[in-house]
Amino acid sequence: MSHLIARRKFLGNLSLATAGFLLNWRRSFAAMPPLTEKAALVLPHFPDTYHAFVWRNWSLVPHDTLARVAGTSAQNILSTGLAMGLEKPAPVAKLAWERSYITIIRRNWHLLPRTQLTDLLGWDEKRFEFTLHEDDFLYEKLGSFKPSCAPVQYQPPSAATAAIGEVMKREFPEGLPKSREPLFHFIRELSDPKNSLPGIPSAGFSPRLGYSYFALYGDPLLDAASDPYPDAYLARLAASGMDSVWIHIVLHKLVPFPWDASQSEGHETRLKNLRKLVDRAAKHNVKIFLYLNEPRTWPASFFEKYPRLKGAEAGGVISLCTSHPHVQAYLRNGIAAITRGVPDLGGFFSITASENRTNCWSHGQGAGCPRCGPRGGPAVIAELNHNYAEGIRKGMEKREDGPVPELIVWDWGWPAGWGKQIIPALPKEVLLMSVSEWDVTIERGGVKSSIGEYSISAIGPGPRARAHWDAARFAGIRTMAKIQAGNTWEMAAVPYIPALRNVAEHAAALRAEKVDGLMLGWTLGGYPSPNLAVVALMMKEKDLRPEEAMARVAAARYGAAGEAVTQAWEVFSKAFSEFPFGGGLYFSPMQTGPANLMWNVGTGYQATMVGFPYDDLARWRGHYPQEVYVGQLRKVADGFAEGLETLKKETGGLRLPAGEAEKLVFEQEVAEAVAVHFRSAANQCEYIALRGDAAGKARRAALLEDELRLARRMLVLQRGNSTLGFEASNHYFYTGEDLLEKVLNCRFLLDAGG
Repeated sequence: MSHLIARRKFLGNLSLATAGFLLNWRRSFAAMPPLTEKAALVLPHFPDTYHAFVWRNWSLVPHDTLARVAGTSAQNILSTGLAMGLEKPAPVAKLAWERSYITIIRRNWHLLPRTQLTDLLGWDEKRFEFTLHEDDFLYEKLGSFKPSCAPVQYQPPSAATAAIGEVMKREFPEGLPKSREPLFHFIRELSDPKNSLPGIPSAGFSPRLGYSYFALYGDPLLDAASDPYPDAYLARLAASGMDSVWIHIVLHKLVPFPWDASQSEGHETRLKNLRKLVDRAAKHNVKIFLYLNEPRTWPASFFEKYPRLKGAEAGGVISLCTSHPHVQAYLRNGIAAITRGVPDLGGFFSITASENRTNCWSHGQGAGCPRCGPRGGPAVIAELNHNYAEGIRKGMEKREDGPVPELIVWDWGWPAGWGKQIIPALPKEVLLMSVSEWDVTIERGGVKSSIGEYSISAIGPGPRARAHWDAARFAGIRTMAKIQAGNTWEMAAVPYIPALRNVAEHAAALRAEKVDGLMLGWTLGGYPSPNLAVVALMMKEKDLRPEEAMARVAAARYGAAGEAVTQAWEVFSKAFSEFPFGGGLYFSPMQTGPANLMWNVGTGYQATMVGFPYDDLARWRGHYPQEVYVGQLRKVADGFAEGLETLKKETGGLRLPAGEAEKLVFEQEVAEAVAVHFRSAANQCEYIALRGDAAGKARRAALLEDELRLARRMLVLQRGNSTLGFEASNHYFYTGEDLLEKVLNCRFLLDAGG
């Protein structure tokens, strides 16, 4: 997720911590003119771009669409793919087509010019722009510029086409692994009422807020068919201990925008769908919260007509100044309309100092606004949250009954010192939420650093959260902790990280801290996992110890295998505590794992935030020396591999009921995927460090052979478990064709001498 904006430094002489590192990274893009002429990557393992285009879109895009874009026939597309050794794909399911657009955009970013890319998606330019900029910072994940690509055109099969097919035959002599689960199969599993979980009612902490494992992020309320919370899934989340879930909104898409009504087309539909969702969720005792990151910025052309609304300008966009009374009225009236129109809404939570550029001080550049500059960031942000709260109160004026929606004020991104000024000035009815693990100090491989957020490898709470909670309590304001209970950007390509000891100890610490509520995850971590169940138990029973909670959850899920699973969780937790957390968190190939291509010469591209790792080793490792970074990755990989081997040995002779046996296999697949990803990331680092070193040729060859093995294994794992490689706001980081391309890529490099 993109929000890392607070400026801080590592301990002593260390470089910027994750938050500050990304602040500078994001601002560097804002200061740069758009790059439009940088050449797209050349893929030497394909004879031309057309062959790459067919390969990468083979099973995700209907072949008649591929044919239209490439100016040929669907039969020619099929012939090209089959000649390259790909298997004839099943028809593209509607579910996969609707939910793969980010995967499709990412895999074609270096292949197609913009016009062909929108044609491939069947979108107009307006929808494409909205998705790039509102779908959880997709454009930044793609690098904030579009590489220059020549139009793709059909090329008839050649000897080079056949050569690729021969490579596939040699690498898979028995044929490609068969798919047991198509992509997105997990949505059907989670939406099936038969796949229920034993409930764990929780007490004390509320709200207990999480996010859908598979919601579409950008505009989730426009199409009711893409339901982010089916009834059976809501029941599973409630059984996992959640009492609230959230969705992303853009305010001017949900209520009329007073200065340009065309921007709010469909707002009645969205509000109606929200009302239906809230009513359905209430049947499962689950509340719906809306994410407020408002007001959104606008291009300079908007302010030619409304110059008095103009605020700070940065990054090619301009803020609607929240010190202006008309903007304040828009926020209050908009929130009031939602509150009034959706009577049982759980509430809102706000981010006011990062994510999208919103208020004039949201990215620390408020000095450029003549109104907000003299007032300072803390005053502007405190007032903004007052306007949010006043909107809720205004919406309640004409309501005779019903619960009052909550307002959660998240201190995410507030620079050091701002909290002491903002918190006492907040409305007393809000909850103040702080990232629990922020500023926890760690030492990994002898290197000291501190945590920004998104960590299961480190256990909070840290000093920043404690200081802000103390200030809130002194001001008479309730408190919330934000954690990642399921998974984190340390490893987001699995449904959960089975480091249960760390999760349970964090829950115990927050229980002792006596916070009022929990946010259990951002866009990642919403799978109904044993992690969520352990947190729910720890919240429910004040004297329960972590090992007891782990044992009970394991016994409930895995029956006679529970004890062995609990022991494996202990091993996984110890291994995961070696993760080299630092400034490279978002840039490393942790999420793409063995699907990330190997490059024997530098690409010249910088790694992007959970988008394209490329070969940017310097950015991957952050402040860690290369040898230390690789060593820590291997410690994580080896620990998971060892724990998994023991788990299989301990449970191999057990005869479990079908449901427990399936859950145990799933647990093993998740653990193996973690091991594969970390081993691959270590291999890639080592390979890049050895490029150009004649003495390292044999080692490079060994690394390429291992990457071949890992890609093949990950292909088997993903084709048997559709959760692997997926995350809600990024869709699939990779699919089977990407892993097959990695095989082709490694074989090409080996044949070329490594």
